[in-house]
Amino acid sequence: MEAIKFEKVHFSYEADDETENVFGGEVAFALNGIDLTVEEGEFVAILGHNGSGKSTLARLTNGLLTPSAGKITALGLDASDEKNLFAIRKQVGIVFQNPDNQMVASIVEDDIAFGPENVGIPREEIGERITFALNAVGMSDFRHATPSRLSGGQKQRIAIAGVLALKPRVMILDESTAMLDPRGRKEVMDVVLRLNREEKITVILITHFPEEAMLADRAIVMSRGEIVMQGKPEEVLRREQELQKYALALPRSVRVCRALTAGGLPVADALTAEAVAENIRQALGDTAADFEKTEKTDHLPTDKEETQEKISDKSEIGRVECENLTYVYNPASPFATYALNGVDMEICSGEFFGIIGHTGSGKSTFVQHLNALLRVPSSEKKYKPKKVKKGQTPTPAVTLKVNGFDLTDKKTDFKELRSKVGMVFQYPEYQLFAETVFDDVAFGLKNFKEDVTDTEVESAVSEALTMVGLSPSEMKKRSPFDLSGGQKRRVAIAGVIVTKPQILVLDEPAAGLDPLGKEEIMQLLHKIHREWCKTVIVVSHDMDEIAENCTRAAIFSEGKILGVGEPKTLFAETEKIENVGLDLPLTAKISAYLARKGVSIDSDLTLADFIQKTLNFSKTRGAGMRSTAKGGKNDA
Repeated sequence: MEAIKFEKVHFSYEADDETENVFGGEVAFALNGIDLTVEEGEFVAILGHNGSGKSTLARLTNGLLTPSAGKITALGLDASDEKNLFAIRKQVGIVFQNPDNQMVASIVEDDIAFGPENVGIPREEIGERITFALNAVGMSDFRHATPSRLSGGQKQRIAIAGVLALKPRVMILDESTAMLDPRGRKEVMDVVLRLNREEKITVILITHFPEEAMLADRAIVMSRGEIVMQGKPEEVLRREQELQKYALALPRSVRVCRALTAGGLPVADALTAEAVAENIRQALGDTAADFEKTEKTDHLPTDKEETQEKISDKSEIGRVECENLTYVYNPASPFATYALNGVDMEICSGEFFGIIGHTGSGKSTFVQHLNALLRVPSSEKKYKPKKVKKGQTPTPAVTLKVNGFDLTDKKTDFKELRSKVGMVFQYPEYQLFAETVFDDVAFGLKNFKEDVTDTEVESAVSEALTMVGLSPSEMKKRSPFDLSGGQKRRVAIAGVIVTKPQILVLDEPAAGLDPLGKEEIMQLLHKIHREWCKTVIVVSHDMDEIAENCTRAAIFSEGKILGVGEPKTLFAETEKIENVGLDLPLTAKISAYLARKGVSIDSDLTLADFIQKTLNFSKTRGAGMRSTAKGGKNDA
């Protein structure tokens, strides 16, 4: 039976509801004649660049939007008939990109109960469903918490739980794991997969993660409102030319295999780290003797290596020094929560620094202290130090110096600090507020430099928009709220870099972007870092992103720092990483598997360095691999 069916569906956000002929004018279609059938019990992954129409398709499926033309059928019901909407939404659940769009109650269990209550589920069963849903997303300990006090990733789990509690026949997830840590993503996908396999729930998964798409029965690629590719995920994700044509990228694992092949080591394509490693091991054993024929290529310095050369730990400009930093949300209340508990950290001037940690580990709370969005108590105007009673241990003094500013001192010029320390938040739409892109980007500049002229503003805004890859002439008069997710992210960054801060802090800057969008954002940050920004600090759940770009990184867990060091050093502590709900970069996983087979590839975990070191190994020592029965190198 067909669960979902689209027949010649068109949709435009510009079309007037009263217009009978939507094809009569120059209307831009978000969906352009979509034909799609999803069978009941099928698991379909939808991929595509930002703005390709994926989220629009999801909202049309359960009647949140009405097609401009064409017909949509959900579980046999016409989605354009208002009489059917309640029945459709009862059986077709959707989890949005931004969890705040889905929160309705002040207590977590009430929020999850909202859906079941509204569709008439008996009271006793609602309690059981709340327990099931919270266990499924790993949030049982937060049953009586307030959603507004949760981190972005924790909110996302609650939003997913709210839909799981309905036990729908069709579940749509619109980038629903984008803000989760690796363990959270795996837990959610395990639940979704189990519901699909065991309870035959139809799943439509919109994602940018290849490893999630691999779980599906079918992968569909969208571009400019049309379906341009579909088939088995393992087949679709190997079609390099077509993926590039539609602004997508090969999975990182396939890129490793093809780069090694291009360098002279023929490694068959694979989609998992273990399979890549095994293919490398086999290639070393089969072809290592021929490597003397391969010409040696010059090593080009990476962004990470260039950054390493400019680091200076003596300069105050771009430097962060923190000791004994503690922060409690809702102190002196039943909801008191230690978000930070004695954090000690030093970020050197000139670094491209990464911050990683599980959801709710304190990452976002820490970076919000760096430009005093959250203030150290001693910096508050009404602060008076408490007298230490006899027998009590005095509270350790807090040190927080950022870019030469003392953030523990109430006399500090915090406005000047914020002009030097820019912040880009998790959700770019939280940072956008003006009627036009130009006004939004110009706001910070006008606020920090009151004597700036209109000509200077025009020039600075144009420069900032150009730097983030947007056309000033096309963008500046548009509403920021009409842009795609990727464009909003770029406008939010432009609004911060327009003042040219000396420290730039970004909280999950690439989350929710398509693969090429992620690469473009990171290239942009390196360009800014090279040209004028002293220090860049990035919070991320993407371990490959950290390994590829950061000189050093810090691991946060439960409000404390578990370790600080170069990615190569941090990710060598596999047990510690996995115990705090994180994952390893792909190159670290491949290296670890190869090491167990006796092949030692000592790289800095960037893709370029790993490929070069593997090719070097194959030329110098790989030939001996063939004489080892179990695949390890022959030391004799």
